[in-house]
Amino acid sequence: LLFLKQLQKDLEEVKELLTKATRKRLRDVLMTEKHKLELEIKNQPPPKPKDVVEEEKSSLGGYTVKINNYGWDQSDKFIKIYISLNGVQKLPAENVQVNFTERSFDLLVKNLNGKNYTMTFNNLLKPISVEGSSRKIKTDMVLVMCRKKREEKWECLTQVEKESKEKEKAAYDTSDPSEGLMNLLKKMYAEGDDEMKRTINKAWVESREKQSKGDIPMDI
Repeated sequence: LLFLKQLQKDLEEVKELLTKATRKRLRDVLMTEKHKLELEIKNQPPPKPKDVVEEEKSSLGGYTVKINNYGWDQSDKFIKIYISLNGVQKLPAENVQVNFTERSFDLLVKNLNGKNYTMTFNNLLKPISVEGSSRKIKTDMVLVMCRKKREEKWECLTQVEKESKEKEKAAYDTSDPSEGLMNLLKKMYAEGDDEMKRTINKAWVESREKQSKGDIPMDI
């Protein structure tokens, strides 16, 4: 609910900026952001009535662990998410709940070895059928089956993941090969450990020394 309020505030601010923006490029950027926020708000699961929330709180007990590790696969009709949870098959079936919307799902596993486990996926890459989606409890695993609305291959699970891949690709997809290499080296340097940073620095210094001696062309 708090996240939804933040999204709505962001949308209000974008709308206000749109009324003041005069440059076409700025208006285009703001319109794109406006559509993204409206879509995200639309795909948020509806708030639960207070009495249901209170009932859930009292029934949970213990403390809640957010699940970050999972595997996924797909067929023509389904996206399949595999979540490993030791002993989950011993729980009553009603302790494993999945709530689906057209572009999201959230999983709640109650009272497994004294803990509760949750996992949420918002902004799925493509729409799913709520009625056709389900979950299966297997030995030490929960399988979430998201029924695709259209039988097509998904390149990733979420819209955010897709945008991240596109930005990364754009950084290296350049007509100037040396620029693409520089971008790649910058990323490796930023994400690397101390050893990686030393290696890149050493290679860079050696490259500059060779350039100054005329061993290699200066434009490389």
